[in-house]
Amino acid sequence: MVTAAVAGASGYAGGEILRLLLAHPDVEIGALTAGSSAGSRLGDHHPSLFSLAERPVLATNADALAGHDVVFLALPHGQSAALAAQLDADVVVIDCGADFRLERESDWQRFYDTPYAGSWAYGMPELVSKGVKRREQLRGARRVAVPGCYPTAVSLALAPLAAASLIALDDVVVVASSGVSGAGKGLKPHLLGAEVMGSMSPYGVGGGHRHTPEIAQNLRLAAGGEREVTLSFTPTLAPMPRGILATSTARLAPGTTADDVARAFAEAYADEPFVELLAAGSWPATGSVLGSNVVTLQFALDEVAGRVVVTSAVDNLTKGTAGAAVQSMNLSLGLGETTGLPLAGVSP
Repeated sequence: MVTAAVAGASGYAGGEILRLLLAHPDVEIGALTAGSSAGSRLGDHHPSLFSLAERPVLATNADALAGHDVVFLALPHGQSAALAAQLDADVVVIDCGADFRLERESDWQRFYDTPYAGSWAYGMPELVSKGVKRREQLRGARRVAVPGCYPTAVSLALAPLAAASLIALDDVVVVASSGVSGAGKGLKPHLLGAEVMGSMSPYGVGGGHRHTPEIAQNLRLAAGGEREVTLSFTPTLAPMPRGILATSTARLAPGTTADDVARAFAEAYADEPFVELLAAGSWPATGSVLGSNVVTLQFALDEVAGRVVVTSAVDNLTKGTAGAAVQSMNLSLGLGETTGLPLAGVSP
């Protein structure tokens, strides 16, 4: 059995990791830690995790996390690097924050106020990067950076087209809606039920969202790493607990047809169990991927505008965070990649 500890266990991402690990036949759950929640019961934070309800939540430090095969870090951005540096090199450390996602220090400095810590193996196995899938980088990796939830939805929607040179990378526009769990579990006035119910609102407008450089990085590397990406990304907050619906558009390369686009998706994802290109006439919906590790996709060509429109849906807490973390763990340890991961959503 693989022993796994979860730091940040009281938050949404930590709770989702635990939900998935409880269904994993090869994992034994070890230490559960948090910051301000230390000293409480896990059931105080995640009452749905019945079998773990009486487990104590410990303070987050290297001593509490020592002695495990895998450590999941579900901490606020900027807090993982210092802790990870204290963990043994042979331990698999999987960071669900942003600390190790970006390969360029300049990108980090534009969006974050902590020192740049470098980059780790990127935990999106299905993503093509410089001609190969990221999966190959994850096999045997001891340090893994889990992608952001928005980058998961957008990158998987556009990367095959970037890799096949079917779109112009200097004209990419994305508008995406997320459920409120994407903002974390902290109390914030604009996330109160009375503020969110029956209302949608934008945030991070004008290129200010921290996932912008990560999406651009993924598309740049999908295209071979030589062409820079110009991306306009506008996220919005939707009145739902979880899920992301992203609409990603890009200017088509001259002569590109719908058959070309369909072929690029088929070649990229034909053997990917967690990426589903829907049948013609069907469009992604957040309700269909709820609780699953699956991303759904559909596209259309806007002939008048000369653009491709790709819509994608993902559960931001499952495939968008915790599912990617467990999937990466499986690859790192040589376990079956799909082990413990739900292929079906919960509906209604």
